[in-house]
Amino acid sequence: MTQNSTPANSPRWSGMVPVDDTALAVSDTGGPGTPVIYLNGQFATQGYWRRVLAELGPGWRHITYDERARGRRSRRSADYSFEAAVRDVDAVLAARGVDRALVVGWSYGAFVGAHWAARNPERALGAVLVDGAFPYDWLDEAMERRIRKMFRRMGWFLPLLRPTGLAPRMTAEQQAESNIELGRISRERELGPVLDGITVPVRYVVASGTSLGSRGDEQERIRTGLDGATARNPHIRIGAKVPSDHGAILRKDYRAIAGSVREIAAPDGEGR
Repeated sequence: MTQNSTPANSPRWSGMVPVDDTALAVSDTGGPGTPVIYLNGQFATQGYWRRVLAELGPGWRHITYDERARGRRSRRSADYSFEAAVRDVDAVLAARGVDRALVVGWSYGAFVGAHWAARNPERALGAVLVDGAFPYDWLDEAMERRIRKMFRRMGWFLPLLRPTGLAPRMTAEQQAESNIELGRISRERELGPVLDGITVPVRYVVASGTSLGSRGDEQERIRTGLDGATARNPHIRIGAKVPSDHGAILRKDYRAIAGSVREIAAPDGEGR
């Protein structure tokens, strides 16, 4: 699994990568294996991936990082937009001297991974998208109000969690705006063409049940948006439908995620 043109003996490294007006905390296991870059949930940290990394083992080059104002060390920024998140993938890969990589994203990171893979077909070895990047029109005015209300309610205790890295160093309003922007990006007319344009192998690992802020069967209805994408684009497949819910999938179904990574990296990962 050495499908990359990066140095064969890249050393293990951990440090800060400057980008725009901020700097990101990055960890790189190094080694000669296929580079895999992991993209976190919207307000999550790189530590969430530890079970996936352990399951895949040292034969891969694992690159993880905390997005802007996330975790304990990544610094604040004036720009928390989705486009900034996509640019950060390039910044991290460039800083680590990686030309081509397999991208694995969970939740918000799945959207970032889908966009990055669509824009960089010559650099993306493939993508594993974990319970995110479903094209579905779930954002309306009522939902927008609900999101703002939810983050306002959370605003009193979020500052208490920031020193631990469990909450981003963003205001409640900034977090709400980021979530609302994600709703706009999720719309079929926005995300559908992105998925249709992907030309590298993609595997979805799909959870069951709810996510933070969802009600009833909302999340399952959102997941049905994937049906059209898999029907239109033969590069996109569902790798696994797992029993855990959105928040627990990295903890409970890490083996399914690792299995999809291995499938894409295999010589016949394209299914041809």
